[in-house]
Amino acid sequence: MKLWHRLLITLIAMLLASFAAGRLWIASFDFPLPSYLAGLVGGLTALPVWELLRYFRNRVV
Repeated sequence: MKLWHRLLITLIAMLLASFAAGRLWIASFDFPLPSYLAGLVGGLTALPVWELLRYFRNRVV
């Protein structure tokens, strides 16, 4: 898997996690999720996704 594929998958996972966290926050607390918390959720999601993609890359080759 090329680097740009891994970057794109990681970016999409970050955006989806941030969006889902925002929706859950609004449903729970009835006001928008602060942007720094959305960034934190996205960043914490990116770490395991990136490592999982590196694992698959090393596994296939």
